[in-house]
Amino acid sequence: MTSPPVRGSLAALLVLAAVLPAGPAFADPEPPRPAAPGPAAALVPGILTTPYDSRPLDSTDQTLPPRVHEPGAAEDSIEPYEPPAGSDPLIEYVPPSEAQSVPGSLGAPAAASCTRKTGTHQRQVERWLKRTVDGKQSPADCRAIRAFQTEQDIRPAIGYAGPVTWSRMQWLSARKNPNAAKKCPTRAYRLACVDLRRQLMWVSKGRKTVLGPVPIRSGRAGNATRAGWHKVYWKHKNHWSSIYNTPMPYSQFFSGGQAFHAIYGSVYNPPGSRGCVNMRLADAKKLWRVLKKNDRVYVWGRKPGT
Repeated sequence: MTSPPVRGSLAALLVLAAVLPAGPAFADPEPPRPAAPGPAAALVPGILTTPYDSRPLDSTDQTLPPRVHEPGAAEDSIEPYEPPAGSDPLIEYVPPSEAQSVPGSLGAPAAASCTRKTGTHQRQVERWLKRTVDGKQSPADCRAIRAFQTEQDIRPAIGYAGPVTWSRMQWLSARKNPNAAKKCPTRAYRLACVDLRRQLMWVSKGRKTVLGPVPIRSGRAGNATRAGWHKVYWKHKNHWSSIYNTPMPYSQFFSGGQAFHAIYGSVYNPPGSRGCVNMRLADAKKLWRVLKKNDRVYVWGRKPGT
Protein backbone atom coordinates (compact mmCIF):
# COMPACT_ATOMS: atom_id res chain seq x y z
CA MET A 1 0.00 0.00 0.00
CA THR A 2 1.26 3.46 -0.74
CA SER A 3 0.32 7.05 -0.05
CA PRO A 4 -0.16 9.83 -2.58
CA PRO A 5 3.13 11.30 -3.82
CA VAL A 6 4.51 13.60 -1.13
CA ARG A 7 6.49 16.62 -2.17
CA GLY A 8 8.06 17.18 1.26
CA SER A 9 8.37 20.38 3.24
CA LEU A 10 8.47 23.96 2.01
CA ALA A 11 12.22 23.80 2.38
CA ALA A 12 12.44 20.79 0.13
CA LEU A 13 10.29 22.52 -2.47
CA LEU A 14 12.53 25.58 -2.45
CA VAL A 15 15.62 23.43 -2.72
CA LEU A 16 14.16 21.31 -5.51
CA ALA A 17 13.25 24.38 -7.54
CA ALA A 18 16.75 25.71 -7.14
CA VAL A 19 18.74 22.65 -8.07
CA LEU A 20 16.67 21.09 -10.86
CA PRO A 21 16.33 22.55 -14.35
CA ALA A 22 12.95 24.03 -15.16
CA GLY A 23 10.79 22.66 -17.94
CA PRO A 24 8.37 19.90 -18.80
CA ALA A 25 11.04 17.19 -18.65
CA PHE A 26 10.88 17.33 -14.85
CA ALA A 27 7.10 17.47 -14.53
CA ASP A 28 5.41 14.48 -12.93
CA PRO A 29 4.47 12.07 -15.72
CA GLU A 30 0.83 11.09 -16.05
CA PRO A 31 0.66 7.33 -15.41
CA PRO A 32 -1.65 5.17 -17.52
CA ARG A 33 -4.85 4.01 -15.84
CA PRO A 34 -5.60 0.28 -15.92
CA ALA A 35 -8.86 -0.98 -17.35
CA ALA A 36 -11.59 -1.68 -14.80
CA PRO A 37 -12.07 -5.38 -14.06
CA GLY A 38 -15.05 -7.13 -15.55
CA PRO A 39 -17.99 -8.45 -13.50
CA ALA A 40 -16.47 -11.92 -13.26
CA ALA A 41 -13.02 -10.74 -12.17
CA ALA A 42 -11.65 -12.13 -8.94
CA LEU A 43 -10.98 -9.76 -6.08
CA VAL A 44 -7.68 -7.91 -6.51
CA PRO A 45 -6.22 -5.75 -3.69
CA GLY A 46 -6.78 -2.10 -4.54
CA ILE A 47 -9.21 -2.64 -7.44
CA LEU A 48 -12.93 -2.21 -6.74
CA THR A 49 -15.27 -4.87 -8.07
CA THR A 50 -18.23 -2.53 -8.71
CA PRO A 51 -18.68 1.25 -8.92
CA TYR A 52 -20.58 1.09 -5.62
CA ASP A 53 -18.06 -0.98 -3.67
CA SER A 54 -15.85 1.39 -1.69
CA ARG A 55 -14.38 -1.09 0.79
CA PRO A 56 -10.60 -0.69 1.24
CA LEU A 57 -9.49 -4.05 -0.10
CA ASP A 58 -5.82 -3.29 0.48
CA SER A 59 -5.99 -1.65 3.89
CA THR A 60 -3.02 -2.03 6.23
CA ASP A 61 -5.08 -3.87 8.86
CA GLN A 62 -6.18 -6.54 6.40
CA THR A 63 -5.47 -9.83 8.15
CA LEU A 64 -6.17 -12.38 5.41
CA PRO A 65 -4.97 -12.27 1.81
CA PRO A 66 -7.93 -11.84 -0.57
CA ARG A 67 -8.69 -13.93 -3.62
CA VAL A 68 -6.40 -12.50 -6.24
CA HIS A 69 -6.13 -12.17 -9.97
CA GLU A 70 -3.29 -14.16 -11.55
CA PRO A 71 -1.61 -11.98 -14.21
CA GLY A 72 -0.86 -13.75 -17.46
CA ALA A 73 2.27 -13.53 -19.59
CA ALA A 74 0.76 -10.83 -21.81
CA GLU A 75 0.02 -8.60 -18.81
CA ASP A 76 3.42 -9.16 -17.24
CA SER A 77 5.15 -8.38 -20.54
CA ILE A 78 4.15 -4.72 -20.10
CA GLU A 79 6.80 -2.90 -18.08
CA PRO A 80 5.83 0.02 -15.81
CA TYR A 81 6.82 3.38 -17.25
CA GLU A 82 10.22 4.80 -16.37
CA PRO A 83 10.48 8.10 -14.49
CA PRO A 84 12.16 11.07 -16.21
CA ALA A 85 15.95 10.96 -15.96
CA GLY A 86 17.21 12.78 -12.89
CA SER A 87 13.74 13.10 -11.33
CA ASP A 88 14.75 11.39 -8.07
CA PRO A 89 17.83 13.28 -6.87
CA LEU A 90 19.23 13.21 -3.33
CA ILE A 91 17.65 16.37 -1.95
CA GLU A 92 18.39 17.12 1.68
CA TYR A 93 15.68 18.49 3.97
CA VAL A 94 17.03 21.81 5.22
CA PRO A 95 15.40 24.63 7.20
CA PRO A 96 13.56 27.13 4.96
CA SER A 97 16.05 29.86 5.87
CA GLU A 98 18.91 27.69 4.61
CA ALA A 99 17.25 27.03 1.25
CA GLN A 100 18.26 30.56 0.27
CA SER A 101 21.90 29.50 0.24
CA VAL A 102 21.34 27.34 -2.85
CA PRO A 103 22.89 29.08 -5.90
CA GLY A 104 20.26 30.84 -7.97
CA SER A 105 17.54 30.52 -5.34
CA LEU A 106 15.82 33.62 -3.97
CA GLY A 107 18.75 35.91 -4.70
CA ALA A 108 21.35 33.61 -3.18
CA PRO A 109 25.05 34.26 -3.76
CA ALA A 110 26.89 32.62 -6.66
CA ALA A 111 28.45 29.98 -4.40
CA ALA A 112 26.50 28.08 -1.77
CA SER A 113 27.41 29.15 1.76
CA CYS A 114 28.22 26.85 4.64
CA THR A 115 25.34 26.57 7.07
CA ARG A 116 25.77 27.31 10.75
CA LYS A 117 22.68 25.30 11.61
CA THR A 118 22.99 22.17 13.72
CA GLY A 119 21.40 19.36 11.74
CA THR A 120 18.71 16.95 12.87
CA HIS A 121 21.26 14.11 12.62
CA GLN A 122 24.32 16.06 13.75
CA ARG A 123 25.69 13.51 16.21
CA GLN A 124 25.26 10.54 13.89
CA VAL A 125 26.93 12.38 11.02
CA GLU A 126 29.78 13.61 13.22
CA ARG A 127 30.41 10.06 14.43
CA TRP A 128 30.37 8.63 10.89
CA LEU A 129 32.84 11.29 9.70
CA LYS A 130 35.03 10.63 12.77
CA ARG A 131 34.58 14.17 13.99
CA THR A 132 34.31 15.23 17.63
CA VAL A 133 30.80 14.14 18.62
CA ASP A 134 29.28 17.08 20.46
CA GLY A 135 26.05 17.59 18.50
CA LYS A 136 27.00 21.17 17.63
CA GLN A 137 27.77 22.48 14.17
CA SER A 138 31.21 24.04 13.72
CA PRO A 139 32.91 25.49 10.61
CA ALA A 140 35.12 22.38 10.43
CA ASP A 141 32.08 20.10 10.77
CA CYS A 142 30.35 21.94 7.98
CA ARG A 143 33.32 21.66 5.64
CA ALA A 144 33.54 17.90 6.26
CA ILE A 145 29.80 17.40 5.74
CA ARG A 146 29.84 19.53 2.58
CA ALA A 147 32.69 17.47 1.16
CA PHE A 148 30.69 14.28 1.74
CA GLN A 149 27.53 15.80 0.23
CA THR A 150 29.42 16.98 -2.84
CA GLU A 151 30.99 13.55 -3.33
CA GLN A 152 27.59 11.82 -3.03
CA ASP A 153 25.71 14.46 -5.08
CA ILE A 154 23.45 15.41 -2.17
CA ARG A 155 21.91 18.83 -2.73
CA PRO A 156 22.14 21.47 -1.45
CA ALA A 157 25.72 20.80 -0.39
CA ILE A 158 25.72 23.33 2.45
CA GLY A 159 26.87 21.06 5.28
CA TYR A 160 23.48 20.52 6.92
CA ALA A 161 23.43 17.14 8.70
CA GLY A 162 19.91 16.11 7.71
CA PRO A 163 18.08 12.78 7.26
CA VAL A 164 19.12 12.22 3.63
CA THR A 165 22.81 12.70 4.42
CA TRP A 166 22.56 10.29 7.35
CA SER A 167 20.57 7.72 5.33
CA ARG A 168 23.22 7.80 2.63
CA MET A 169 25.92 7.15 5.23
CA GLN A 170 24.00 4.17 6.62
CA TRP A 171 23.63 2.72 3.13
CA LEU A 172 27.36 3.13 2.44
CA SER A 173 28.20 1.41 5.73
CA ALA A 174 25.88 -1.50 4.94
CA ARG A 175 27.01 -2.17 1.36
CA LYS A 176 29.64 -4.83 2.09
CA ASN A 177 27.78 -6.65 4.86
CA PRO A 178 24.23 -5.44 5.57
CA ASN A 179 23.69 -8.21 8.13
CA ALA A 180 26.84 -7.58 10.17
CA ALA A 181 24.70 -7.25 13.33
CA LYS A 182 23.00 -10.59 12.49
CA LYS A 183 19.51 -9.13 12.95
CA CYS A 184 18.17 -11.03 9.95
CA PRO A 185 18.15 -14.85 10.28
CA THR A 186 20.40 -16.90 8.00
CA ARG A 187 18.47 -19.39 5.90
CA ALA A 188 19.40 -21.68 3.00
CA TYR A 189 16.49 -20.32 0.95
CA ARG A 190 15.94 -16.80 -0.44
CA LEU A 191 14.96 -14.40 2.34
CA ALA A 192 14.00 -10.73 1.97
CA CYS A 193 15.36 -8.82 4.99
CA VAL A 194 13.70 -5.51 5.92
CA ASP A 195 15.51 -3.36 8.51
CA LEU A 196 13.03 -0.70 9.61
CA ARG A 197 15.50 1.16 11.83
CA ARG A 198 18.04 1.74 9.07
CA GLN A 199 15.36 1.87 6.31
CA LEU A 200 17.21 -0.71 4.23
CA MET A 201 16.31 -4.03 2.64
CA TRP A 202 18.27 -6.80 0.98
CA VAL A 203 17.81 -10.41 -0.13
CA SER A 204 20.03 -13.16 1.20
CA LYS A 205 20.47 -16.85 0.48
CA GLY A 206 22.54 -18.57 3.10
CA ARG A 207 25.35 -16.18 3.96
CA LYS A 208 25.35 -14.59 0.52
CA THR A 209 23.63 -11.29 -0.26
CA VAL A 210 21.98 -11.70 -3.66
CA LEU A 211 20.42 -8.21 -3.86
CA GLY A 212 21.02 -4.94 -2.07
CA PRO A 213 21.13 -3.42 0.35
CA VAL A 214 18.86 -0.70 -1.05
CA PRO A 215 17.11 2.25 0.63
CA ILE A 216 13.39 1.93 1.40
CA ARG A 217 10.51 3.91 2.90
CA SER A 218 8.34 1.91 5.30
CA GLY A 219 5.06 2.69 7.07
CA ARG A 220 4.51 5.94 8.94
CA ALA A 221 3.25 6.25 12.52
CA GLY A 222 -0.17 4.61 12.73
CA ASN A 223 0.45 2.63 9.52
CA ALA A 224 3.55 0.67 10.47
CA THR A 225 4.94 -2.05 8.25
CA ARG A 226 4.19 -5.25 10.14
CA ALA A 227 7.24 -6.86 11.74
CA GLY A 228 7.91 -10.59 11.87
CA TRP A 229 7.81 -13.43 9.35
CA HIS A 230 5.82 -13.12 6.12
CA LYS A 231 5.60 -14.77 2.71
CA VAL A 232 5.27 -13.33 -0.80
CA TYR A 233 1.77 -14.50 -1.70
CA TRP A 234 0.99 -12.42 -4.80
CA LYS A 235 2.93 -10.48 -7.45
CA HIS A 236 1.36 -7.84 -9.71
CA LYS A 237 3.75 -5.92 -11.93
CA ASN A 238 1.35 -3.12 -12.95
CA HIS A 239 -0.73 -2.83 -9.78
CA TRP A 240 -2.85 0.27 -9.16
CA SER A 241 -4.13 1.38 -5.75
CA SER A 242 -7.78 2.38 -5.99
CA ILE A 243 -7.64 3.85 -2.48
CA TYR A 244 -4.92 6.38 -3.24
CA ASN A 245 -5.40 6.47 -7.01
CA THR A 246 -1.72 5.92 -7.64
CA PRO A 247 0.48 3.30 -9.35
CA MET A 248 2.29 0.60 -7.39
CA PRO A 249 4.79 -0.80 -9.95
CA TYR A 250 6.37 -4.21 -9.34
CA SER A 251 4.10 -4.97 -6.36
CA GLN A 252 4.96 -8.05 -4.33
CA PHE A 253 2.42 -8.53 -1.53
CA PHE A 254 3.65 -10.24 1.62
CA SER A 255 1.22 -9.30 4.43
CA GLY A 256 -2.39 -8.50 3.59
CA GLY A 257 -2.30 -5.19 1.73
CA GLN A 258 1.39 -4.53 2.44
CA ALA A 259 3.82 -5.01 -0.43
CA PHE A 260 7.22 -4.19 -1.80
CA HIS A 261 6.68 -1.76 -4.68
CA ALA A 262 8.24 1.16 -6.52
CA ILE A 263 7.19 4.78 -6.16
CA TYR A 264 7.57 7.69 -8.56
CA GLY A 265 9.30 10.02 -6.14
CA SER A 266 11.88 9.99 -3.38
CA VAL A 267 12.08 7.15 -0.86
CA TYR A 268 13.39 9.73 1.60
CA ASN A 269 10.17 11.77 1.62
CA PRO A 270 8.59 11.95 5.10
CA PRO A 271 6.61 10.77 6.91
CA GLY A 272 6.47 7.31 5.30
CA SER A 273 4.16 4.96 3.43
CA ARG A 274 0.76 3.61 4.47
CA GLY A 275 2.41 0.33 5.38
CA CYS A 276 4.10 -0.83 2.20
CA VAL A 277 7.84 -1.00 1.66
CA ASN A 278 8.44 1.72 -0.93
CA MET A 279 11.46 1.42 -3.23
CA ARG A 280 13.13 3.26 -6.08
CA LEU A 281 11.87 1.92 -9.40
CA ALA A 282 15.21 0.44 -10.48
CA ASP A 283 15.53 -1.40 -7.15
CA ALA A 284 11.94 -2.68 -7.22
CA LYS A 285 12.50 -3.94 -10.76
CA LYS A 286 15.55 -5.94 -9.65
CA LEU A 287 13.67 -7.29 -6.64
CA TRP A 288 10.82 -8.39 -8.92
CA ARG A 289 13.26 -10.62 -10.81
CA VAL A 290 14.86 -12.04 -7.65
CA LEU A 291 11.89 -12.77 -5.36
CA LYS A 292 9.43 -15.50 -6.27
CA LYS A 293 5.98 -16.38 -4.97
CA ASN A 294 6.18 -18.09 -1.54
CA ASP A 295 9.63 -16.62 -0.80
CA ARG A 296 9.94 -15.59 2.83
CA VAL A 297 10.18 -12.03 4.20
CA TYR A 298 11.51 -11.03 7.62
CA VAL A 299 10.82 -7.53 9.01
CA TRP A 300 12.27 -6.15 12.25
CA GLY A 301 13.05 -2.94 14.11
CA ARG A 302 11.21 0.35 14.18
CA LYS A 303 11.19 3.21 11.70
CA PRO A 304 12.70 6.38 13.25
CA GLY A 305 9.98 8.82 14.22
CA THR A 306 7.24 6.21 14.64
